Amino acid sequence: MEEQKFSHMDANGNAIMVDVGKKAVTQRIAQAGGLIFMKKETLAMICGGHAKKGDVLAAARIAGIMAAKRTWELIPLCHPLQIERCTLDFVVRDTQAAIEAVCTVKVSGKTGVEMEALTGASVALLTIYDMCKAVDRGMTIKDLCLYEKEGGKSGHYLKEKEE
Repeated sequence: MEEQKFSHMDANGNAIMVDVGKKAVTQRIAQAGGLIFMKKETLAMICGGHAKKGDVLAAARIAGIMAAKRTWELIPLCHPLQIERCTLDFVVRDTQAAIEAVCTVKVSGKTGVEMEALTGASVALLTIYDMCKAVDRGMTIKDLCLYEKEGGKSGHYLKEKEE
Protein backbone atom coordinates (compact mmCIF):
# COMPACT_ATOMS: atom_id res chain seq x y z
CA MET A 1 0.00 0.00 0.00
CA GLU A 2 1.39 3.40 -1.04
CA GLU A 3 1.86 5.92 1.77
CA GLN A 4 -0.44 8.97 1.51
CA LYS A 5 1.35 12.32 1.52
CA PHE A 6 -0.07 15.69 2.47
CA SER A 7 -0.25 17.84 -0.66
CA HIS A 8 0.28 21.07 1.27
CA MET A 9 3.68 20.09 2.75
CA ASP A 10 7.11 19.84 1.18
CA ALA A 11 9.67 17.11 1.93
CA ASN A 12 10.80 19.05 5.02
CA GLY A 13 7.30 19.43 6.46
CA ASN A 14 6.94 23.09 5.49
CA ALA A 15 3.55 24.42 4.40
CA ILE A 16 3.31 25.07 0.66
CA MET A 17 0.65 26.08 -1.81
CA VAL A 18 0.09 23.18 -4.23
CA ASP A 19 1.43 23.88 -7.73
CA VAL A 20 -1.54 23.38 -10.06
CA GLY A 21 0.22 24.84 -13.09
CA LYS A 22 0.44 21.57 -15.01
CA LYS A 23 -3.01 20.28 -14.08
CA ALA A 24 -5.74 20.20 -16.71
CA VAL A 25 -8.71 22.53 -16.49
CA THR A 26 -11.77 20.38 -15.79
CA GLN A 27 -15.27 20.98 -14.49
CA ARG A 28 -15.34 20.50 -10.73
CA ILE A 29 -18.38 20.46 -8.47
CA ALA A 30 -18.62 20.05 -4.71
CA GLN A 31 -21.56 19.93 -2.34
CA ALA A 32 -21.29 20.27 1.42
CA GLY A 33 -23.68 20.90 4.26
CA GLY A 34 -24.44 20.85 7.91
CA LEU A 35 -27.22 21.31 10.44
CA ILE A 36 -28.19 23.86 13.05
CA PHE A 37 -30.45 22.61 15.83
CA MET A 38 -32.65 25.01 17.78
CA LYS A 39 -35.78 25.38 19.89
CA LYS A 40 -39.03 24.69 18.07
CA GLU A 41 -40.09 28.28 18.76
CA THR A 42 -36.94 29.58 17.05
CA LEU A 43 -37.58 27.43 13.99
CA ALA A 44 -41.17 28.68 13.84
CA MET A 45 -39.94 32.28 14.09
CA ILE A 46 -37.51 31.75 11.20
CA CYS A 47 -40.03 29.95 9.01
CA GLY A 48 -42.74 32.48 9.79
CA GLY A 49 -40.55 35.43 8.91
CA HIS A 50 -40.81 36.97 12.38
CA ALA A 51 -37.13 37.43 13.27
CA LYS A 52 -36.37 40.98 14.39
CA LYS A 53 -33.26 41.13 12.19
CA GLY A 54 -35.22 40.25 9.04
CA ASP A 55 -35.32 37.28 6.67
CA VAL A 56 -32.89 34.88 8.33
CA LEU A 57 -32.56 32.42 5.46
CA ALA A 58 -32.14 35.12 2.82
CA ALA A 59 -29.32 36.70 4.83
CA ALA A 60 -27.74 33.28 5.47
CA ARG A 61 -27.91 32.43 1.76
CA ILE A 62 -26.14 35.62 0.73
CA ALA A 63 -23.54 35.28 3.52
CA GLY A 64 -22.78 31.68 2.53
CA ILE A 65 -22.38 32.51 -1.15
CA MET A 66 -20.15 35.47 -0.34
CA ALA A 67 -18.02 33.30 1.95
CA ALA A 68 -17.63 30.59 -0.70
CA LYS A 69 -16.36 33.21 -3.14
CA ARG A 70 -13.78 34.45 -0.61
CA THR A 71 -12.59 31.11 0.76
CA TRP A 72 -9.07 31.73 -0.53
CA GLU A 73 -8.86 34.75 1.80
CA LEU A 74 -9.95 32.72 4.84
CA ILE A 75 -8.24 29.34 4.49
CA PRO A 76 -4.44 29.41 4.16
CA LEU A 77 -3.04 27.90 0.96
CA CYS A 78 -6.37 27.81 -0.92
CA HIS A 79 -6.17 29.04 -4.50
CA PRO A 80 -8.34 31.97 -5.61
CA LEU A 81 -10.96 30.52 -7.94
CA GLN A 82 -13.32 31.98 -10.52
CA ILE A 83 -16.52 30.37 -9.25
CA GLU A 84 -19.07 29.80 -12.02
CA ARG A 85 -21.99 28.82 -9.82
CA CYS A 86 -22.72 28.76 -6.13
CA THR A 87 -26.07 27.82 -4.64
CA LEU A 88 -27.12 27.63 -1.04
CA ASP A 89 -30.30 25.78 -0.18
CA PHE A 90 -32.01 25.12 3.12
CA VAL A 91 -33.96 22.09 4.25
CA VAL A 92 -36.20 22.67 7.25
CA ARG A 93 -36.40 19.58 9.43
CA ASP A 94 -39.45 20.21 11.61
CA THR A 95 -39.27 16.95 13.57
CA GLN A 96 -35.66 17.68 14.58
CA ALA A 97 -36.14 21.44 15.03
CA ALA A 98 -33.21 21.94 12.67
CA ILE A 99 -32.24 23.59 9.42
CA GLU A 100 -29.81 21.98 7.01
CA ALA A 101 -27.68 24.29 4.86
CA VAL A 102 -26.48 22.76 1.57
CA CYS A 103 -23.90 24.62 -0.51
CA THR A 104 -23.05 23.56 -4.07
CA VAL A 105 -20.12 25.15 -5.91
CA LYS A 106 -19.04 24.70 -9.54
CA VAL A 107 -15.88 25.82 -11.30
CA SER A 108 -13.90 25.03 -14.44
CA GLY A 109 -10.40 24.98 -13.07
CA LYS A 110 -7.29 23.17 -11.97
CA THR A 111 -8.27 22.58 -8.35
CA GLY A 112 -11.37 21.43 -6.51
CA VAL A 113 -14.04 23.43 -4.72
CA GLU A 114 -14.57 21.31 -1.60
CA MET A 115 -13.29 24.05 0.70
CA GLU A 116 -15.54 26.62 -0.96
CA ALA A 117 -18.63 24.45 -0.45
CA LEU A 118 -17.69 23.73 3.17
CA THR A 119 -17.02 27.41 3.85
CA GLY A 120 -20.31 28.47 2.27
CA ALA A 121 -22.35 25.99 4.30
CA SER A 122 -20.59 26.85 7.56
CA VAL A 123 -20.99 30.62 7.18
CA ALA A 124 -24.66 30.17 6.31
CA LEU A 125 -25.16 28.20 9.53
CA LEU A 126 -23.19 30.78 11.54
CA THR A 127 -25.36 33.54 10.08
CA ILE A 128 -28.51 31.75 11.22
CA TYR A 129 -26.98 31.53 14.69
CA ASP A 130 -26.02 35.20 14.67
CA MET A 131 -29.44 36.40 13.58
CA CYS A 132 -31.27 34.29 16.19
CA LYS A 133 -28.90 34.21 19.16
CA ALA A 134 -30.90 36.83 21.05
CA VAL A 135 -33.77 34.36 21.41
CA ASP A 136 -31.88 31.04 21.42
CA ARG A 137 -28.24 30.94 22.53
CA GLY A 138 -28.40 27.14 22.81
CA MET A 139 -28.49 26.53 19.06
CA THR A 140 -25.98 23.88 18.03
CA ILE A 141 -24.21 23.48 14.68
CA LYS A 142 -23.37 19.87 13.81
CA ASP A 143 -22.37 17.49 11.07
CA LEU A 144 -20.61 19.88 8.69
CA CYS A 145 -19.16 17.69 5.95
CA LEU A 146 -18.54 17.15 2.27
CA TYR A 147 -21.52 15.39 0.68
CA GLU A 148 -20.21 14.93 -2.85
CA LYS A 149 -17.51 16.05 -5.25
CA GLU A 150 -16.89 15.48 -8.95
CA GLY A 151 -13.95 16.18 -11.20
CA GLY A 152 -10.21 16.21 -10.90
CA LYS A 153 -7.68 13.41 -10.65
CA SER A 154 -9.27 11.80 -7.58
CA GLY A 155 -12.60 11.45 -9.39
CA HIS A 156 -16.04 11.16 -7.84
CA TYR A 157 -16.70 11.09 -4.09
CA LEU A 158 -20.10 10.51 -2.49
CA LYS A 159 -20.51 10.43 1.27
CA GLU A 160 -22.07 7.23 2.46
CA LYS A 161 -25.52 7.62 4.01
CA GLU A 162 -25.57 7.18 7.77
CA GLU A 163 -28.22 4.94 9.27
